[in-house]
Amino acid sequence: MPSNVRSVAAVMAAALLAGLAGCSKSPSAATGPGGEKRYPLTGEVRGLDPAKHTVRVTHDAVPGLMPGMTMDFPVLAGDVASLQVGERIRAELVIDRPGAEPRLEKIWPDDANAKTAIAAGERALREDTHDRGDQAYREVGEGMPDFTLYDQTGKVVPSGHFRGKQVMLNFIFTRCPSADMCPASTAKMMMAQALAKKAGVANIQFVSITLDPTYDTPGVLKEYADARSIDTSNFSFLTGPDGAVRDILTQFGVIADFSDGIVKHTLATLLIDAKGRIIWRADGSQWDPADFVKRMHKT
Repeated sequence: MPSNVRSVAAVMAAALLAGLAGCSKSPSAATGPGGEKRYPLTGEVRGLDPAKHTVRVTHDAVPGLMPGMTMDFPVLAGDVASLQVGERIRAELVIDRPGAEPRLEKIWPDDANAKTAIAAGERALREDTHDRGDQAYREVGEGMPDFTLYDQTGKVVPSGHFRGKQVMLNFIFTRCPSADMCPASTAKMMMAQALAKKAGVANIQFVSITLDPTYDTPGVLKEYADARSIDTSNFSFLTGPDGAVRDILTQFGVIADFSDGIVKHTLATLLIDAKGRIIWRADGSQWDPADFVKRMHKT
């Protein structure tokens, strides 16, 4: 192990010393529902090991826990697949119990330009939703709202990126427990993707926006797509700030509400033409992928 990479034992020793240095719990640490300790962490990716599902990070000091250093952390397979060496990230360092190996969860890009673009998109969408008031819901025939989110690779994707392409869009979340809701909707989107390819629809983009952006980070969405062997060459999974997602849901007329850790929600699947105009909408889960493909412009 390189001398600048600290072992887990050294980290836990540092954590213990940090705990002995003061009488009160650091306000930067949060206690999760399972009793685990969570600390905000920022740093730069130095290495990735897909086989071990680990990422090497040179991180800044973690207040109340340890100084800045370079460490290997276990992460989701989707995080390893979506991250890049040299990328700045923000995450939560999680310690389940004293002596346990720390891991990283809720990993987000922390690039200054990306954060600026995402924040600007969120502000503009908030203003648009507010200005539209009772007319915020966009009917068939209207243009889709402008938004800026992250895709499953952590790339910033403005909605304008899809102009010139038809878009088939729906809403899901990765922890959805109901087989006839999000899982069924994703399966139908995959079927529509296959049928569109068979029908020769070349200018089509499939988009799923999460209903649960707090949990569904780019890496989580990447793992969701990979687990289903989804062809992401023209299928994007999007996430971003909670406020931006809520305004998008308002403008697309989708209801989502958290209760007891579960998102209770409606479903909507839309077809948007190459000019950004909503041309078809199906609510619920009882829609036919072939019907959507028939409405796509074949070019």
